[in-house]
Amino acid sequence: MLIDWLAIAPEIALTVTALVVLLADLNLRGTAKQLIAPLAGIGTVVAIVFTAVLWGDERTNFGGTFVINDFAVVFKLLFLGALLAILGISWRYFAESRYFQGEYYFLLLTSFVGMIIMPSARDLILLFIALETVSVPAFVMAGMRKRSLYSSEAALKFFLIGVLSVALMLFGMSMIYGFTGSTYLPDIAAGIEAIGTTEPLLLGAVMLVIVGFGFKISAVPFHFWAPDTYAGSPMPVAAMLAVASKAAGFAGLLAITFIAFEPLAEVWAPVLGVLAILTMTLGNLVALQQRDLIRLLAYSSVAQAGYMLIPFGLARSGPDAVVVNDAAVQAVMFYLVAYAVMNIGAFGVAIAVNRRTAIRSIADYAGLSARSPLLALGMTVFLLSLGGAPPTVGLWAKLEIVRAAMTDATPFGVVLMVFLVINSVIAFFYYLRVIKTMWMDEAREGLPELQPGFNLSAVVVVLMVGTVVLFVLPGLISGATSLTGLVAAG
Repeated sequence: MLIDWLAIAPEIALTVTALVVLLADLNLRGTAKQLIAPLAGIGTVVAIVFTAVLWGDERTNFGGTFVINDFAVVFKLLFLGALLAILGISWRYFAESRYFQGEYYFLLLTSFVGMIIMPSARDLILLFIALETVSVPAFVMAGMRKRSLYSSEAALKFFLIGVLSVALMLFGMSMIYGFTGSTYLPDIAAGIEAIGTTEPLLLGAVMLVIVGFGFKISAVPFHFWAPDTYAGSPMPVAAMLAVASKAAGFAGLLAITFIAFEPLAEVWAPVLGVLAILTMTLGNLVALQQRDLIRLLAYSSVAQAGYMLIPFGLARSGPDAVVVNDAAVQAVMFYLVAYAVMNIGAFGVAIAVNRRTAIRSIADYAGLSARSPLLALGMTVFLLSLGGAPPTVGLWAKLEIVRAAMTDATPFGVVLMVFLVINSVIAFFYYLRVIKTMWMDEAREGLPELQPGFNLSAVVVVLMVGTVVLFVLPGLISGATSLTGLVAAG
């Protein structure tokens, strides 16, 4: 079997970078270990170049189980861009906090190797391997505050719930193989279509697989690990889990539902629609009660997952449903890109404040506009975008979901839109509360001046500008992928 090496060049580049980082960590001493982060950044840029070269191509590898198409390339660029941003917010944080830098960067790069494999996988086995490559390093990174019992508890919760969800997913995958005789996603779809929708065990197997991805995207009721894990992890790890790891889960969920399980869309779509309502409502209501900024961002992340699940609830099966499903896939992709920009930016500001002051309480952000106007402005832009206010890309992200729902308006779609609007209003209460605290409340005495450093300032500025530019030019991502791109070459 011939191997298309260019098709897997981004994965090879990132794997080689991870190994180089590991070797550098073994040979560098003292402050020289700070060079590991730029080394990881260079390798990431190389992977981005290889990925950009693949734009517009349709390639297959390993008997069609690994594909390159617009869907895969957009996701890979999303992951690698997120990796660059996370490296930027990690550099000084890990250098000054006496963490094991080489260990962290090796695990981070390894996890992202799994992420960039995920959108190309068209086989259950490869999807499972990619998902575990994402998850296992994350279990370790979540507990890297080794002297903190809180961090150890958070990592243990993450691990135990993760193992349980993986067991359920693997059980479901094995039953699907038993019913269809294949692990190849298009063949699974053909097998399901031949069996029909009247087999209860098959429907149960489908739900078990979806449960596994529900954990990854922290959807209710599989979200319990997220707030404690985000709060107990080092902040850059929390940013990675909230953005990149969640996006990897959605990449896998898109492939498994819209390709393999498409004939059963009338079964799983209502379930995911109800899950979307529960996820965004619970996430927002609990976020209203938070006094710690990281926990607020954690529950906000749960609510954002609910918004992104809405297009799944709109899915249909059969040839007549292509337009609706196409709009749903585009809406999820647009929202993921927008979400990555604004959420990593919010975590970047939180890291910059925490780095000098160890502050995490929302009340202690009082007067941030006077101590660091740049950080206050950045956090304001990111929170407004998460809420969906103009002039930020968050507005278009929510309108993309509305557009998908209006493509083929149904009573259930209207219900989903009503909950989207209600939850967006609820979310503004806690986002605006943080903004009001930063700009209108007086800072308590004794707080030091904030000097976020060049790397953090650069990341915050770039993401802040990106949030506004994507509002002005949403076409940069709105037409980047579609259902056609998802199934092409697959």
